[in-house]
Amino acid sequence: MYSFLRFPGFRKKAITLSYDDGTVFDKRLVKLFDRFGLKATFNLNSSAYGKRRRLSLEDALALYKDSPHEIAIHGTEHFSLGEIPKAQGAWEILSDRRTHEKTYGRLVRGMAYANGSYDGKIIEILRHVGIAYARGVSSTGKFDFPSDWLMWEPTCHHTHPRFFELVDEFLADKNATNFWQDKPRLFFLWGHSYEFEDGNLWGVIEDFSKKVGNREDIWYATNIEVCDYVRAYDSLIWSADGKTVYNPTATMVYLSPYGQNINLSPGESHTLENLYF
Repeated sequence: MYSFLRFPGFRKKAITLSYDDGTVFDKRLVKLFDRFGLKATFNLNSSAYGKRRRLSLEDALALYKDSPHEIAIHGTEHFSLGEIPKAQGAWEILSDRRTHEKTYGRLVRGMAYANGSYDGKIIEILRHVGIAYARGVSSTGKFDFPSDWLMWEPTCHHTHPRFFELVDEFLADKNATNFWQDKPRLFFLWGHSYEFEDGNLWGVIEDFSKKVGNREDIWYATNIEVCDYVRAYDSLIWSADGKTVYNPTATMVYLSPYGQNINLSPGESHTLENLYF
């Protein structure tokens, strides 16, 4: 389905990061990510500012408000949404979203499930309250896009036993024999910044950042940027013979159908040439 998709600049690789809870160690983590050109999503609980090892509201504003990183919801009280009544779950989501939007002065459309807990009733709520994606905690070990953005599982956690094997696999240039095999790859890493402090793992995330950061062949994006971009690609309209494609979205979309690189501006159509079918 995504063999034609390319990330901005016709890149075939993208990295997105997701870190939870808004702890004081996010300060060091943001500096590290900024140093290597990485972009992350920080999932915050709006009731937790200033609590044990959490950033104060003042520090959170200084760290996130004008940064290139995304703010997303994590539940006002960090409750396991799959374990509580539906009405309480709806409050956890909407209250957190409204508070973050007021606090940071920007739209907040993403989410990470607290404790990775969700069920069908929570997903039903999310579909109606403006949440574009929600991240779980189950490692896929893959570089794919989700079939449902409200059940988006990451590639891995930074303590995954095959973490750097997966990084090397992601970075490797594949010798595809045809364009069908030349699919884009997304590395999606998640965790908590306090784990680097408690487990003496700062070297792990720094080695990762050095290895994957500041590269011309990788698109660095927040979770919502990835979600919006792939959805824009999904919105492309193709003619019945598969030769003409139209971009009805407000996003520039890069694609490589049958090996031909095309960047489609919003509202633009393109007809492919020299196709033998």
